[in-house]
Amino acid sequence: MRQIVPPHWKKKIRHWMLDLDARIDSTLFSSGKGVRELYERFSTFMDRFYVGRWKRWVFIEPLSEAATLGLVGLVLMLALAVPAFRETSDDDWLKKSDLAVTFLDRYGNPIGSRGIKHNDSIPLEDFPDNLIKATLATEDRRFYEHFGIDIAGTGRALVTNAQAGGVRQGGSSITQQLAKNLFLNNERTIERKVKEAFLAIWLETRLTKNEILKLYLDRAYMGGGTFGVDGAAHFYFNKSARDVNLAESAMLAGLFKAPTKYAPHINLPAARARANVVLDNLVDAGFMTEGQVFGARRNPAIAVDRRDENSPNYYLDWAFDEMRRLVDTFPKSYVERVFVVRTAIDMTVQRAAESAVENQLRQFGRDYHATQAATVVADLDGGVRAMVGGRDYGASQFNRAVDAMRQPGSSFKPYVYATALLNGWKPSDTIIDGPVCIGNWCPQNYGHSYSGKVTLTTAITRSINVVPVKLSIWLGGKSPNPAKVGRAKITEVARKFGIKAPLPDTPSMPIGSDEVSVLEHAVAYATFPNKGKSVTPHAVLEVRTGAGDLVWRFDRDGKKPVQAIPASVASDMSGMMSHVVSEGTARRAALDGIPTGGKTGTTNAYRDAWFAGFTGNFTCAVWYGNDDYSPTNRMTGGSLPAQTWHDIMVVAHQGVEIKEIPGIGAGTKQPASASAAMAAGGAPKLPDIKPGPPPILTKRGADILVRVEKLLDEAGKTAGKVAPGDPAKPGKPVSSSAIAFPDSFAAAAPGEAAATAPPRKN
Repeated sequence: MRQIVPPHWKKKIRHWMLDLDARIDSTLFSSGKGVRELYERFSTFMDRFYVGRWKRWVFIEPLSEAATLGLVGLVLMLALAVPAFRETSDDDWLKKSDLAVTFLDRYGNPIGSRGIKHNDSIPLEDFPDNLIKATLATEDRRFYEHFGIDIAGTGRALVTNAQAGGVRQGGSSITQQLAKNLFLNNERTIERKVKEAFLAIWLETRLTKNEILKLYLDRAYMGGGTFGVDGAAHFYFNKSARDVNLAESAMLAGLFKAPTKYAPHINLPAARARANVVLDNLVDAGFMTEGQVFGARRNPAIAVDRRDENSPNYYLDWAFDEMRRLVDTFPKSYVERVFVVRTAIDMTVQRAAESAVENQLRQFGRDYHATQAATVVADLDGGVRAMVGGRDYGASQFNRAVDAMRQPGSSFKPYVYATALLNGWKPSDTIIDGPVCIGNWCPQNYGHSYSGKVTLTTAITRSINVVPVKLSIWLGGKSPNPAKVGRAKITEVARKFGIKAPLPDTPSMPIGSDEVSVLEHAVAYATFPNKGKSVTPHAVLEVRTGAGDLVWRFDRDGKKPVQAIPASVASDMSGMMSHVVSEGTARRAALDGIPTGGKTGTTNAYRDAWFAGFTGNFTCAVWYGNDDYSPTNRMTGGSLPAQTWHDIMVVAHQGVEIKEIPGIGAGTKQPASASAAMAAGGAPKLPDIKPGPPPILTKRGADILVRVEKLLDEAGKTAGKVAPGDPAKPGKPVSSSAIAFPDSFAAAAPGEAAATAPPRKN
């Protein structure tokens, strides 16, 4: 190896390496020396600015810390601002909320409107001066002075709220409120408030103060389904905002804070009290004197009485949300923002649904400790004919039919049985109704008893809990965790039916512990009479521009039915579920001459009571319960829900050709009284509702009966109708648990109170 490199080359290489080493050492030494010299020069220069003793700690150190914290703050603000500015990524951000929709029912009659019509808006200079002043005095007195965030006003609000121990004064400026209306929602979170602040500053850089105020007056929700002060003036006072007086201006300005709470057509005393506060604000802000507002105090505004104008507001809110999603699918080049939409609603059925819910709650809500209800009626193509999202839209706009997630209880079991039929079972096959456990969870039947060998039809008719759990285990086959695999199959089938709720994997899922919405549950049941085809719930049938040009039509552009299960399985399930109505837990839902199928549902501690059912024409689900998840007084799905379902469907089928259900058969055509009433312009007459009483007479009721009996006896003595030698004996008090009614609502539900998983709040 040593002979490979010639000797004279070795000498040259050594010299070259020594030279390279010397150059590196010299460079490093020179660089270090230069750096030291530069540092010494910099230190000498900076010594000229040295501040010592007290001046350093008073001036220099605070400024240094402020610079450091300021830099960190700027980086943090930039990180927080990025999500807010993403909301403005749409080039059409100013118009994307500018959607005005007039809604028609399925027959073309106007039923209401939603959104904002900017082509009909009033210029800012045409608004009365007292309306502008009332708005500024109440919402943002320093509007023309701040940069989008009123720091002084926010600080004042924080102090006021801290002293009051609650929220008494808002700190958001008009610009912040506009940012929320344009880009955000009403959730009370820190993230939303941070976004709101950044977007307010962003708006101030894009728009003038007058443009911001104009948008705020046009975009704010004012109650009664109206947006903007002009729409509110027409709705509440039957006049343009140009013509409102001081008292009316004060009432309108008072609506910005809480339009539902202070809406004069709902609570006129509260609206007038709020208007008086606005007048106080005008005086406090120096915009008017006490003498100028004295007349408005003595003569408060009088709102138009609209208590009899019952628009289907829950339905309209849902339809408007659907319309906004639909508009987002239109081409970007499409700039039209004013539409006329024909919906699937049938006002005859809608009124029947509202009346049935209100009648049942008014008569029996107190006895059953139930305060709320929701229902959805739909065609078999998914078009929603009626929707009740709660007892009173004026008191609460929360739509319990769409947004509330509640445990369906035993009404979830048809998805389990359908999965079993898909995997080889038949309605006549038998299974043992006996004890079963998954881990440490052992489901119990209603009454804590077992029936031994039963068919699947008998199991669903009697709402047995053990059977669906056993089926979920069987569906898992020989896998290491058969129950988990079986539940996954059930979830997959429920998804095919149209259930989009989360459906977390819990052992009690087969008996209805997972939560669903009334809307999804109702339309999913349409799969059974639909020969196994699942459909999408929808409100919109046809969309036209304000000029009448057709834009979109459901039968042409909407989602088509999807074959979720074979028609034979759907037929078998319909047949099984018809027994639930004819001889099972839902006998109160039976319709004369109309084939019907369905399933009741009652959850743990009687928190939720359901009945979901179908005919060959419609599908419908009814829920009763309480918003705070408090238990009802032993209400089952076979009681108020089944009775309500019956009352609604009787009206819905009047004048309709009854269609057969595969697996059940056909029925007979009902009288056309509803159609005749609608043609005559009158409201349809609801059938007589004959619900039974609660299952047990309360102690208070028993005491009242005893007192009535005593009064009758005393009255008889006074009238001389009682023989002297035969005195009337006072009635013996009746125990509250001693009186029962054999045909009561709650008598129907073996296997209902099933779901043991704790409910989750909405």
